[in-house]
Amino acid sequence: MATASSKGTALITGASSGIGAIYADRLARRGYDLILVARNRDRLDKLATRLTAETGRSIEVLVADLSVDTGIRRVEEVLRTDSSVTLLVNNAGVGAASPLLVSDPAKMDDMITLNVIALTRLAHAAAKGFAARGVGSIINISSIVAVAPELLNGVYGGTKAFVLAFSQSLHHELNDKGIQIQVVLPGAISTEFWDVAGLPIENLPQAMVMNAQDLVDAALAGFDQGELVTIPSLPEVADWDVFESARRALGPNLSHSQPATRFQVRVN
Repeated sequence: MATASSKGTALITGASSGIGAIYADRLARRGYDLILVARNRDRLDKLATRLTAETGRSIEVLVADLSVDTGIRRVEEVLRTDSSVTLLVNNAGVGAASPLLVSDPAKMDDMITLNVIALTRLAHAAAKGFAARGVGSIINISSIVAVAPELLNGVYGGTKAFVLAFSQSLHHELNDKGIQIQVVLPGAISTEFWDVAGLPIENLPQAMVMNAQDLVDAALAGFDQGELVTIPSLPEVADWDVFESARRALGPNLSHSQPATRFQVRVN
């Protein structure tokens, strides 16, 4: 699918609107051909038509529901077999704002499937090909709730904490194989996400709401700078460095043969 002047093909999930559609626009203008994945064919077709006319890139539409196994397998197959793919943007996801005790278990299952299982399987499928070819990039969209789980629904926060931890592990495992990993932690972004989550964005202080174009532009700037973790709203990257240093400092004391003395456990 890639042309001679192309950077390869970027496969973007959740590409029909919001953050995913803006990634499609920005990446096409950077010279990527595209595979746009979502459930809504009409939106995908309109986006593909516009971007083809404006950028001249080759753009393919792939209709798939990543909340079900058949949809996941359809996209996995493309990632396994299309050697032109050089970038996976794992953007598809769903959120929730309701407390656990009033949440629908079926919807929580669907959230875990889309936010965790689909993302993991697509990253796995892409990474195998990237590692074999010695080149490729994966961008996983997480959320600030990965490090601030008290803010919204705990299952949603748990899925996004998984995305952060998974991405850090991928970087550790694949960095020496020519694969770049980035995980993006957006704050409150002006998209349809909030209506779906049950908390219209009008209820949030506008000073904390970023528009989706600025979010994607900042995230891609972080990608260009080689950041593993990009938090577009964070004024000082040193604050993240302190957080990460504190986490790593725990390492030597996370596993010992005896309980800590504060528990006053008689050791056998």
